[in-house]
Amino acid sequence: MRVKMKQLLVATLTVALAGTSIGCSSEGNGKQTATPAPSIVNGKFDPPITITTVRGVPSAATFKNGETIEDNVHTRWAKEKLGIEIKSLWSVVNTNSAYDTKLKLALSANEAMPDIVHATGDMARLLIESGRFQEAGPLFDKYASDTWKKAMNEDPTVWYEFSREGKRYGIPALEYDYNNDPVMWVREDWMKKLNLQQPKTIDDYEKVLDAFTNQDPDGDGQKNTYGLSVGFKKSYGNHFGVSWLFGAYGAIPGSWLKSADGSLVYGSVQPGIKEGLAKLKSWVAKGYIPMEAPVWDEAKAGSYVSAGRAGSFTGPYWSEAWPMGDLTKNNPKAELGTYKLPVGANGKSMHFTTHPYAGAIFINKEMKNPEAFFTYGNFLFDNMADPKAGTEFENGWAKGYDWDVVDGKVTTDLTKIPGGGVRVFFYSLLMQQGPRIPSQNIQALVNLAKNGKPGTPYEQYWSQLAPPIEIKSSNNVWDQRANRVMNAFTGGSTTTMTDKGDYLNKLEMEVFSKIVFGNEPIEAYDKFVADWKAQGGDTITKEVNEWYKSVTKK
Repeated sequence: MRVKMKQLLVATLTVALAGTSIGCSSEGNGKQTATPAPSIVNGKFDPPITITTVRGVPSAATFKNGETIEDNVHTRWAKEKLGIEIKSLWSVVNTNSAYDTKLKLALSANEAMPDIVHATGDMARLLIESGRFQEAGPLFDKYASDTWKKAMNEDPTVWYEFSREGKRYGIPALEYDYNNDPVMWVREDWMKKLNLQQPKTIDDYEKVLDAFTNQDPDGDGQKNTYGLSVGFKKSYGNHFGVSWLFGAYGAIPGSWLKSADGSLVYGSVQPGIKEGLAKLKSWVAKGYIPMEAPVWDEAKAGSYVSAGRAGSFTGPYWSEAWPMGDLTKNNPKAELGTYKLPVGANGKSMHFTTHPYAGAIFINKEMKNPEAFFTYGNFLFDNMADPKAGTEFENGWAKGYDWDVVDGKVTTDLTKIPGGGVRVFFYSLLMQQGPRIPSQNIQALVNLAKNGKPGTPYEQYWSQLAPPIEIKSSNNVWDQRANRVMNAFTGGSTTTMTDKGDYLNKLEMEVFSKIVFGNEPIEAYDKFVADWKAQGGDTITKEVNEWYKSVTKK
């Protein structure tokens, strides 16, 4: 197996270096001299090639054996295995946007940029506009492995945010797909006590809400429980909100949706929203939802379920761990159940989900050997993303770090690893959490639910990491996949959004909350739509569609 891996590495390096046998450097006399291409000895660059970067270290990242983000088991592996030395010019613990702040300062001061930079949102836009990073699309097309390309092609729209005038500047940092699709969470013990059945429609669910609110499900003799705990501080339609309720009427607030004619329209001003607001308003009036919901975020809403005050919650398949993580700690007899989201009339259903990427990787125009980055990325995508039995990554990234053999058995439980375990994927040059094939995670969980045991090393890893409730919940995510809708606009802020977006978002949230939780009649929604359009919304819609045409034209 080691011989095969060595042959694969040599082949990868050979492809990556094809067409780069000669480089040029300028001497003081103005002449250009040919410099030899990086040489390969025993399957790796020799001498080693240095790739520089900067780091926003996640607060969840930890280290052992005195290691740091600059010097650790993975950086040593890259040098020993590939002949690639990863050098961090600087790093910060990425709390309170510390990474973006430092990178913006460096960019504005015209400081030297590293070879590889990861950025998201506004920071990614600034890197593109700086002109200091090269068009990465052709490099990806030329050097990326088939595995990496196949993963990227699962959702070609991941390139849109980082494209300008048909040119792709950032390589999307792929994430697991379906990871933020909401499902319905309920107190299963309350369902059993009150003899309730799984709610399959909005009408069914309303009966569950009424029972949880009015039939004393906790048995304390008081009317102090609610049907639904939800937080609307950030949004009415994100993965912890009630996008599915609005979706039952044909729209999702806060998202740009593709209309019948192919253009993009803003979900919050579509007709179905009015019906969704009316339904929410009636639920609040009946006492099904706490009056504090407009100022709650998902953490507060989840903790309300954990405290035994509410019987249902909507969020991703992992919501039992966060934000509802203390439920069984607070009440060992409590039991959670997970269902598909209820649907509207005639089975109509839509729910919000996120795109399978988290920012992008940008390549400096001055990087001498950009193909070396793809050699690194290719090896991880080909060998680590979906490891095969008997290979070096079969059990994880590094023995003694994120896996080990304890009492004769392989474990990935960090608490059982001698000296404490750490997540090595945080150290990867691919940023975020290493190489990810978008569909792989949900498919592994569904396979575990179906087969009851792992069939691949990747499934084995997740069988130890995911509790049974998450494995079960993944089936609900998969079974309702036809109803998922992503925000079709990923172009950052248009000119008018920059000028008026904050005002319009504030207006939207205020009007929605006054209708649902206050005394404003449902007719106030019609005035909001008119105001939104007149005060910049129509112009924003035009700008959004101009962007959409620019990224979708062939």
